[in-house]
Amino acid sequence: MSNSSSSISQFLLLPFADTRELQLLHFCLFLGIYLAALLGNGLIIITIACDHHLHTPMYFLLNLSVTDIGCISTTVPKSMANSLWDTRAISYTGCVAQIFSFLFLLTTEFTLLTVMAYDRYVAICHPLHYGTLLGSRACVHMAAAAWASGFLNALLQTTSTFSLPLCHGNAVDQFFCEIPQILKLSCSTAFFRKHGVIVASICLAFGCFVFIVVSYVQIFRAVLRIPSEQGRHKAFSTCIPHLAVVSLLLSTGMFANLKSLSFSSMSLDLVVSFLYSVFPPAVNPLIYSMRNLELKDAMWKLMAGFF
Repeated sequence: MSNSSSSISQFLLLPFADTRELQLLHFCLFLGIYLAALLGNGLIIITIACDHHLHTPMYFLLNLSVTDIGCISTTVPKSMANSLWDTRAISYTGCVAQIFSFLFLLTTEFTLLTVMAYDRYVAICHPLHYGTLLGSRACVHMAAAAWASGFLNALLQTTSTFSLPLCHGNAVDQFFCEIPQILKLSCSTAFFRKHGVIVASICLAFGCFVFIVVSYVQIFRAVLRIPSEQGRHKAFSTCIPHLAVVSLLLSTGMFANLKSLSFSSMSLDLVVSFLYSVFPPAVNPLIYSMRNLELKDAMWKLMAGFF
């Protein structure tokens, strides 16, 4: 870390409200969203863990639920605590840890979504080879690769960001620490050094996006060749939730990074960051379980066993 950066002992996060009533409202709203995310994702994790029939087909969804809990736990509790105690502060170390953890989990999640596109492709285009290409060992290896890529990306981006000199104060125009906002505090005038991490993350996301698009082009071509309407509907219904989650995460995440290179609006920053950091972990369990009859049946059986 540079000397200028290490001289900052804390950062000041952007509050959602400046009156006590609105701060408490923000606390209650985020508490509800956070509990919903914990409940939904926790239920998926417990259901898959308890039903051995779901271990292999739902293995990537299990990992996705873990990253969702981690993502929302990295940002929301601190924002809730700041609203409750009427403060804006986060320590320098806490900010570094928050950026690293969030990047680690978010990159892992998007990599898992990319792997899940391949899973859909094999299941629909090569169903007879699914057990061979995506057996339990292959699933573990691909999930491990996703976690490793998330760790390396987070390590490189966090280290690069906090190696820059920070001389424009310590006020972060966001409710949690994120790289585009930290870069605004940097005095570095070298474009590539300052924005290289953002460009690298966009390239990584774009590479995953291209892989997902190519996979779904092949999937849709295969689905349209299915003779029965019921078969086509069933195939499409397994793809729509995945596409919805990918579209939301990719569009808001890339927009959050791209706008930092051009214009910026404080209210727009809050909305976009909320959409890609808080909203997906809360709604993903609902999106994935709505059309997954196997998972819903296992959930009902699990809950019936408790009551």
